[in-house]
This record gives sequence, C-alpha cells and structure tokens, in this order.
Amino acid sequence: MKKGLFISFEGCEGSGKTTQVEKLFSHLKKHHYDCLLTHEPGGTHISEKIRKILLHKSNSSMSPLTELFLYLASRAQHTRELIQPAIEKGVIVISDRYTDSSLAYQGAARNLSLKLVQGLNEIATGGILPDITFLIDFDPKKGLKRLKGRDRIENEEIIFHREVREAYLTIAKKEKERIKVIDGGRSENDIFKEILKITELHPWFQKKRKHNFQRV
Repeated sequence: MKKGLFISFEGCEGSGKTTQVEKLFSHLKKHHYDCLLTHEPGGTHISEKIRKILLHKSNSSMSPLTELFLYLASRAQHTRELIQPAIEKGVIVISDRYTDSSLAYQGAARNLSLKLVQGLNEIATGGILPDITFLIDFDPKKGLKRLKGRDRIENEEIIFHREVREAYLTIAKKEKERIKVIDGGRSENDIFKEILKITELHPWFQKKRKHNFQRV
C-alpha cells in the first residue's frame, strides 16, 4: 500500500476552495489521520519569501516567464522539503493549489506553452502528482467580489480569470480519474459532503481501513 496520500485543491480566486481545504483537514484530524495542511505559493520558509514577490501589488510589470519560474522555484522547494517527505512517512498531504494552477494561470491565461509548463512542472516536482485533485468550479466574477483585489493576481482583469476557469475545466476533462470537478455554487456543507465522499471512496482510504480493521 502506498504510504501517504496527496490531495490538492484548485479553483479560481474566491471559489471557496480554501474553506474546503480547511474543512477536510479538520475532519481528517478529528478522525485521527496524520495530516499536513499546506499551500502554494509558499509552504516553506524559502517558498513564502517567493510568495511575497509573486503576489505583491507593486510587481504588476512582472513578465509571464518570470512569474512561471518563480512559481516553479517555490514549488520545487515546497515539494522536496515538505510534500515528498510527508508522503513517504505515510501522511495525508492537503495542498491549497499545486501544479494545475500553473497550467491554468501561466499556461493558458498568460499564453505560455502548456507543453513547456507541464515539462517544467515535472522537473520542479520530480514527477509527483496529487492522488486526488478537487477543482472547485465557481463564477470568477462572483468570486472576485468576495476578495476585493487583495493581491496582484486578484487584480487582473475579469477576462484573465475567465480564461483560468476555462483552462481548469479543459484540464479536468483530460484527467477525469484524478481531477474531480465540484460545483462551487452550493452551500459549504453540501460541497464538503461531496468532497468527503469522494475522498473516503479513494482506494488508499479503503485499504487503510481494511488494514486497521485487520490489526484490531
């Protein structure tokens, strides 16, 4: 049995994904699972420093390639310092954003080559992908109203965020086994119930329960 489980959450700005990240983490901790909650960009000391550069409003002139390489640098440190060791120890890692963000934001919305972004993602992560990715799909115009332009990315024009959403949905169609599209227009509890059901039906959880039952 694979030692740990890697779950990521994706979505446009203000989609409510961070709320669901925290709800799933709290639920699993309550039921005595060894979990790690993290986010991108950031997650480690070095990655958090890169995050400040990426999201600061004063850096509006940042080029798409600079943005991509900064996200990749943050991700490389995050994966090797935090995510990979945790998975190897048998921990459930829950990350608010991961590789799919770069495909949607820098690849599609910034008009960079998706093949390039995917290849660089593989280098940065050593090929590590989430076992489950929850894509919280929500109208970006409504999502941005929740946030009021707190950082550089949130301040982009609405057309940028709509391109991000379309890119996410396109990626999800290609990776139906891993990426689960969740309707973010419902209540927080209804969304969470669906996320929890999908999580608990994953083979890792089924084997874990069977293993624990046999030990008892």
